[in-house]
Amino acid sequence: MKASPIALALAAALLASGIHAAEPTPTSTGAPVADDATVAAEGSGGQPPLPVRELGEVSVSAALDQARNALSPDTGSSQYVIDHKAIVQLPLGASTPMNQVLLQAPGVVQDSYGGLHVRGDHANLQYRINGVIVPESISGFGQTLDTRMIQSVNLLDGALPAQYGLRTAAVVDITTKSGHDLGNGGSVGITGGSFGMLNPNASIWGSTDRWSWYLTGNYLENDVGIENPTSSRKPVHDHTNQVKGFGDISYLIDNDTRLSFMFGVTNNRFQIPNNPGQEPQFGYLGLTEFDSARLNERQRENTRFGVLSLQGKLGGTDYQVSLGQRYTSLTYSPDLVGDLMFNGVAANVGRSNRASTLQADFSTPLNDTHTLRYGVYGSFERAASGNDAWVFPADADGNQSSTTPINIVDNNKLIAKTWSAYVQDEWSIGQDWTVNYGLRGDQYTLAGTTSSQLSPRLGVVWQATDSTTVHAGYSRYFTPPATEMIASFNIAKFDGTTNAVADSGNNTPLAERSDYFDVGVQQRLGDAWTLGVDAYYRKVRRLQDEGQFGSALVYSTFNYAEGRVKGVEFTANYEQGPLSAYFNASLGKAIGKRIISSQYNFAPDDLAWVNQHWIFLDHDQKLTSSGGVSYALDDATRLGASYLYGSGLRKDGAVPNGASLPAYFQLNLNVAHDFVIDDFGPLHVQLALINALDRTYELRDGSGIGVGAPQFGPRRGVYLSLQKDF
Repeated sequence: MKASPIALALAAALLASGIHAAEPTPTSTGAPVADDATVAAEGSGGQPPLPVRELGEVSVSAALDQARNALSPDTGSSQYVIDHKAIVQLPLGASTPMNQVLLQAPGVVQDSYGGLHVRGDHANLQYRINGVIVPESISGFGQTLDTRMIQSVNLLDGALPAQYGLRTAAVVDITTKSGHDLGNGGSVGITGGSFGMLNPNASIWGSTDRWSWYLTGNYLENDVGIENPTSSRKPVHDHTNQVKGFGDISYLIDNDTRLSFMFGVTNNRFQIPNNPGQEPQFGYLGLTEFDSARLNERQRENTRFGVLSLQGKLGGTDYQVSLGQRYTSLTYSPDLVGDLMFNGVAANVGRSNRASTLQADFSTPLNDTHTLRYGVYGSFERAASGNDAWVFPADADGNQSSTTPINIVDNNKLIAKTWSAYVQDEWSIGQDWTVNYGLRGDQYTLAGTTSSQLSPRLGVVWQATDSTTVHAGYSRYFTPPATEMIASFNIAKFDGTTNAVADSGNNTPLAERSDYFDVGVQQRLGDAWTLGVDAYYRKVRRLQDEGQFGSALVYSTFNYAEGRVKGVEFTANYEQGPLSAYFNASLGKAIGKRIISSQYNFAPDDLAWVNQHWIFLDHDQKLTSSGGVSYALDDATRLGASYLYGSGLRKDGAVPNGASLPAYFQLNLNVAHDFVIDDFGPLHVQLALINALDRTYELRDGSGIGVGAPQFGPRRGVYLSLQKDF
C-alpha cells in the first residue's frame, strides 16, 4: 500500500455525501439528543447550514459527539466500560493513575514499572482519545495520560473489527470531559499522604458561542516513583517529580462541522531506587569497594502530543480526519563510578522519537440494514538513540583486563513508516443478529525492510433474549515492532570490553502475525446483576516480547518464533440503590518457543533451551482477579473497598521462566464525604488506605527471560484528597 488509499478514501467520502440512510446512524452510546440536535445530525439536505446560535452549541456538540461515536463499532469484540462515576469511587478517586484504573478490568495483569499486560500479550496497548489514535511513547516509568480528563474509558479486546489494528492486545478508548457538557467552571484540589506524596491539581472548562474547552494539569511528587527493589517499607533513592497537562479546545464551524485541537504534555523525573548490600563485580582505578545504597542513577522522560481534528457530516456520511504529532524522549544518567564497578558499563542512554500521523475515519449508512465504515491511517516516525558508554577493557574470556575505563560512543537513527487502510460492513439481520465483517491492510517499513499483511475480520452478535447477548469473532492481526534496532556494527563496537555480547546476526525485531478467536456471553439477571464469561485463543508467529537489558531501565523488543495464548474471563457487576459492586477473574496461559531476534540480549544456555522447548512468557500469570464495592450511607457519604489478586508472574526455576512468584493480595479501603461550608460551598474529602493489610509481595525477583531488577508492590499508605469545584 502507498499513499494512494488516502486519496481514494477521501474521494469515496465525497461521493458518499449523496448517500442517505433511511434512519439516523445507530450508536451505542451518547446522551439523548434533543429535536434540534437530531436535525443537525441528519444534515441540511443541501440547504445552507443553519447558524450555530439558532440550534444551540450544546445540542449541536451533542449531535456531533453521537456522530463521532458511530465511527467506532465494537461488534464481536469484548468490551469493559469504566465511567467517571466508577473512577471517583476508587480509593484514590480521580488521583488514581491510569494503569491502576485499567487494572480494574478483567484480564489485565500488573507488572513492574507500571507495566500492563492484557490477555497474555506484552503491553501492546493502543490508546485512543475521542476516536483518535495517540502514538505510543517510548516505554518508561511514567504515565502519559491523566485520569482526571476521562469521562469514560472502554477497554476493547478479543476479536476486534477491521478498524482497529497495529496495537491489538487491547484498545483503550477514552472519551474526555468537555466544556459543553460541564458548563462553565473549574476545579482545584490536592492529594497528599504517605511516602512524601504531594499531588495538587487544577482544571478549567467551559463554552461560549462556538467555542468549547477543557484544560487540566497536575503535579506529582513522592518517594516511591518506581517499585522498591527490596521488601523494606521505604526504598532508598526513589524520589520522583512528575508534571502532566491536557487540553481539548473545539470550535463549531457550522451545525455539521467541528474543528478540535487536543494536546498533552508530561515531564517526569525519576531516581532509580537502590538495592543496598550488593558487592561490586569490577575494580575502578584504585577502588574495590562501593556502597550500592549510594548509587545515583536517574531517568528523565518527556512526552508531548498535539492533534488537530476536523469532524462532522457530509450528507449521510460521518467523518473525522485528524493530523497529529507526538514527540517523546528518554534519558538515563548513570552513576559513573558505581555503574562501572557493579555492571562493567556506565552509559548515558538517550532515546527520542517523533511521530507524525494522519487518520481518517468514515461511516456511511447504506440502507436500513448495512452501515459501511472505512478509513486510512499513516504514521511517519523518526527515532534516534545515543549511547555514550564507559567500559573496561576485557580479555578473550570476557574478564576485566584493566581498571582504567575507556569511552565508546554509539549512536543510531531510524525511520519507520506505517500505512493502514480498512473497510467493514455492519449488517443487521432482523432484530436479533448483527454481523460485522471487514478487511484491513497494514504495511510497515523499518530501516528499509518492509512487511505487510491483509487481515480479515469477522464478528457476530446474537441477541438471544432481552437479557442474553452472545458474541463471537475471528481476527487476523499484524503488529509491527517498536521503532528500535541494534545493528551488528553497534554490537561490534563493544568487542573486547566488559560490555561485549555475542552477535547472532538476527538483530532486527520482526512484525508479529496472529490468529485470534473469541466467544462470550453476557447475561442480565433482574435489574441489578450483569454476568459475563469470555474465552479466547491466539496462535502467534513471530511473537513479540520486551525485556529490560543492561543497566539502563530501557526496554527492547525481541521475537519468539511461535506463541500460544489462551484463557477465559468471568465478570460480575451489581448496582442497586446505594450499593454497587464488581468482580473480575481470569485464567490464562501464554507460552513461546525459539527466540529469533535480538538474541544478543540472552545467555547462550537460555537460548539453547528456548530453541528446543516451549516456555512460559515472563508476563504469564495463571490467575488474575480484581473487584470492589461501594456503598452510599447518604447523599454525602460513601464507603468503598477494592482489591487486586495475582497468582504471580514468572521467574526462573529449573528452566527459564519455569516457576512462578508467590501469589499476592492487595486490599484498599476508602471513605468519602461532601462537606458544605458556609461562604465556601461544597468540598469533597476522600480518605484512602492503600494495601490496608500491609502485605509484602514481589512483582519480580529479577530472574526470567527479559527481566531486570526485582520489584515489590506498594506498602501500606494513607492518603487524603481535597477537591473544590467552582
